[in-house]
Amino acid sequence: MADEKLAKLREAVAGLGQISDKEKSGFISLVSRYLSGNEEQIEWGKIHTPTDEVVVPYDTLAAPPEDLAATKALLDKLAVLKLNGGLGTTMGCTGPKSVIEVRNGFTFLDLIVVQIESLNKKYGSNVPLLLMNSFNTHDDTLKIVEKYANSNIQIHTFNQSQYPRVVADEFLPWPSKGKTDKDGWYPPGHGDIFPSLMNSGKLDLLLSQGKEYVFIANSDNLGAIVDMKILNHLIHKQNEYCMEVTPKTLADVKGGTLISYEGRVQLLEIAQVPDAHVNEFKSIEKFKIFNTNNLWVSLKAIKRLVEADALKMEIIPNPKEVEGVKVLQLETAAGAAIRFFDHAIGMNVPRSRFLPVKATSDLQLVQSDLYTLVDGFVTRNAARTNPSNPSIELGPEFKKVGCFLGRFKSIPSIVELDSLKVSGDVWFGSGIVLKGKVTITAKPGVKLEIPDGKVIENKDINGPEDL
Repeated sequence: MADEKLAKLREAVAGLGQISDKEKSGFISLVSRYLSGNEEQIEWGKIHTPTDEVVVPYDTLAAPPEDLAATKALLDKLAVLKLNGGLGTTMGCTGPKSVIEVRNGFTFLDLIVVQIESLNKKYGSNVPLLLMNSFNTHDDTLKIVEKYANSNIQIHTFNQSQYPRVVADEFLPWPSKGKTDKDGWYPPGHGDIFPSLMNSGKLDLLLSQGKEYVFIANSDNLGAIVDMKILNHLIHKQNEYCMEVTPKTLADVKGGTLISYEGRVQLLEIAQVPDAHVNEFKSIEKFKIFNTNNLWVSLKAIKRLVEADALKMEIIPNPKEVEGVKVLQLETAAGAAIRFFDHAIGMNVPRSRFLPVKATSDLQLVQSDLYTLVDGFVTRNAARTNPSNPSIELGPEFKKVGCFLGRFKSIPSIVELDSLKVSGDVWFGSGIVLKGKVTITAKPGVKLEIPDGKVIENKDINGPEDL
């Protein structure tokens, strides 16, 4: 039955003119692995906690060389790659997420460019920036990067694969059933980065320029900056792959974690965990770290493994309903590739290297006085004594970036805030200070305005009378 399905699908995919032969064969290979049902199941009893040799504590790393020439030599072996395939739709934006303004008029992409520019200027190095786009973000990104034409960075863009969504009940590609616009297709997750680097020709280009490592991170993680200590360590120890992990908090219980399994380091995602062990997986006691998706990978190793077709990462089935049609997307994650590389390690890094902006509540954190911006680097305010950030929950009125910005005359001071929960039609004046635990709830149909300069500490506010 599976063979019949695959044969029909293969025939239909062969007729799709919009994608390359390499994309077709990559897609068919993914589907045939999925249909074979041979995905290895994790045996819970074989899972071990990794040692410090496998997950290296960041504070044990040697200091990188201090002289300019030695630092330049290290940096000249590096390329930075940002995953730029996502749209800002969850935050109410239409284009690539990386062009949302984060702070002082700078977008994610501006900050990334400024950071690498300042490195190249300081050390006379040539660290290039690569942006992996999807077909959703490609055209917009090409226009946007024109503004960096006079920068001292080589900026390369390339596209990750474009695969057809599969109509679930017939198991045929949606574009061959007449769905030829963008909705008929999907980008197959960031695990696709390795074949896409190769297929685009960018991998061979980087190798020809003497690059040895690529630092891969999500474009919306403001903490994912080039770190000389990590780069120095990898080059000296010849590690082919390094995943940055950081200690879990209760907000991160669903994040993937690193385990030792049959003698190799491996990523364990919640989707792979048997139902009986899900609570154990979420506990902070047994699984103390989670994957930040900041990855450092040897370029030579990528080439070797892609050419050998050896990167068989776990398949993540992602069923969706689009325009009333049930479709299936098969995806892979770049972190799952760790088990195929030699001398792969995790690196237990400070939480400051994980500062993603997934929602407007995260935007409020990075736009506030909790952070400062210097040379494109977002740095935490030393006046904040609590090592963890305040928890912020904003109601649906704040979900879209435009609405969020409109509701604040200026972003409140939150250096001494523990938690903030806002619901209803709430508007903030300028110069407001929030401390401790604050809850602000506007009653249905009532507009609640917090006046300029108000200091609110450990209070529940349900109307003007509470101010």
